Amino acid sequence: MSKSVAFLLIGLFFGAGAGFLAGQALMPAPEAPAMVHDHTAHDHGAGETGMDHDQLVEATSPAPTLRLVLRPDGPQSRNLHIETTNFTFDPLGVNGPHQPGHGHAHVYVNGVKQPRAYSPWVQLDALPVGTHDIRVTLNANDHSQLAVDGAPIEAKTTIVIE
Repeated sequence: MSKSVAFLLIGLFFGAGAGFLAGQALMPAPEAPAMVHDHTAHDHGAGETGMDHDQLVEATSPAPTLRLVLRPDGPQSRNLHIETTNFTFDPLGVNGPHQPGHGHAHVYVNGVKQPRAYSPWVQLDALPVGTHDIRVTLNANDHSQLAVDGAPIEAKTTIVIE
């Protein structure tokens, strides 16, 4: 094989590779999903773990209170402050037995369950333009919902992203 043919093949090989890399660099990045992972498709029922998210457990006196405050965190994000009294966020006790006044929160955006809240601050990130219903429930370590006189302890608010 002559030198010119060898150089032609080498040039084609490296030229094609460089073209591929340049093309990849110019492609737009994939868009982030509009909402966080949808947990409703998972089995969050009692199952083998003994956890029942729909079961109510009466809160002891003094009963916890719950209030939601939203703070801006960018054009389409908000920081949700879950203000409670008589309640301790207990990430180390999760999946354990019910301990009065301890647990975590379940956060729902437009009815879709988000990751659990193990502290009073949650970031709601990349919310699409529009109106969003936020609901938060207080849950015991065993995931049952805390209640007062048979009514779940929950708070709701609505936000508009423009």
